[in-house]
Amino acid sequence: MSGGKTTGDAGRAAGQEYGWLLPSAVVDPAGSGAAAGRSRRTVRDWAVDILCLAVAAVVGLLAAEPLRADPHTSASVFLADQILGALAVTALWTRRRWPVGLAVALAAVNAVSPPSAGAMLVAVFTVAVHRPFKVTASVGALALVSTLVSAVVRPDRDLTLMASAVIGTLLVLTPIGWGMFVRSRRQLLLSLRERALRAEEEAALRAERAQRQARERIAREMHDVLAHRLSLLCVHAGALEFRADASPVEVARVAGVIRASAHQALQELRDVIGVLRAPTGADAGDPGRPQPTLTALEGLVEESRQAGAAVVFEQRVADPAAVPAASGRTVYRIVQEGLTNARKHAPGCEVTVVVEGSPERGLTVEVGNPASVAAKDGAPTVPGSGQGLIGLAERAALAGGRLEHGPAPGGGFLLRGWIPWRP
Repeated sequence: MSGGKTTGDAGRAAGQEYGWLLPSAVVDPAGSGAAAGRSRRTVRDWAVDILCLAVAAVVGLLAAEPLRADPHTSASVFLADQILGALAVTALWTRRRWPVGLAVALAAVNAVSPPSAGAMLVAVFTVAVHRPFKVTASVGALALVSTLVSAVVRPDRDLTLMASAVIGTLLVLTPIGWGMFVRSRRQLLLSLRERALRAEEEAALRAERAQRQARERIAREMHDVLAHRLSLLCVHAGALEFRADASPVEVARVAGVIRASAHQALQELRDVIGVLRAPTGADAGDPGRPQPTLTALEGLVEESRQAGAAVVFEQRVADPAAVPAASGRTVYRIVQEGLTNARKHAPGCEVTVVVEGSPERGLTVEVGNPASVAAKDGAPTVPGSGQGLIGLAERAALAGGRLEHGPAPGGGFLLRGWIPWRP
């Protein structure tokens, strides 16, 4: 799964879950307003803008009513107030592009023309929604000053100066508080959407990592199982090719061994591939079939001896059955790979296998052979790629141990590993 596809799917999922709660012009944390200015109005935005204009017009008409009844207000002044109020309401169409500038301008107009109060309150609300607290506080303070100046310059004959100041202050603080609440709610929804995106991406990464680990485990298991069987098949087939004068009885015996080994290799291949059909939550340490432990080393060594290899095996663990299954299985795979490599690269050489350990010291395994000599009687060697040792090193590291391999001090090749004694 690619990262772009993952992000796109996560974005669509998050949009379906939270998109209906968010406006097209999202909160601009930096306060630049660029995103809001470039975004196209949606149907929801048009509805909100029309509602804001209607509210501003209604508040402006209510503020103009005392002026109509005031005998000290001339007709020309009243007409000018109506024109300024209408222009202020119309200017609200630009509130998404220039919220701060519009609010400052309307605050100045409101100081001398009360019908502009509704437009000013809507502009202050817009600033509270789209700008940080410092900007909102500054614009709010200016709106409060404008309201107090308006109460002094254009007093309401039915209210005292104190009452007008208190009512104006409440009218300014209400849209500020409401706008800050809307801003906080939008930021919360945006953070939830980002969390959903991150959760989707992390889930995709975990799934991809699990798939990769499963593939690596299956590859190691197939190599460990099949390399050993196929190397035995090559040894027996090479013996048949070399012994052209073998009796029919010998040929039949070797052919039977080849047939049995091939059958067993196919069966083990089926078992390993069966991992692909296992449930998703299967234990990564259990590939779906009975796994060898340290007690199976005797059978492994005897199988190599029957194939013609000279193997000296020293089992120095007091109770092999008491060894934890995971640790014993790792040691078994190390010995199996060591015997397979010896048959490939040092045919005819004696192989020494030593396994020792205790709960306190862990398990130590050594597989060594002397310097390679010409194959006995010209028997062909089996090619190899060296990937088995890489897989063994990874297996040992996953078990918490280590693996070393290379030329032995006295010549030949030595494979040495240490595995902790733990489940």
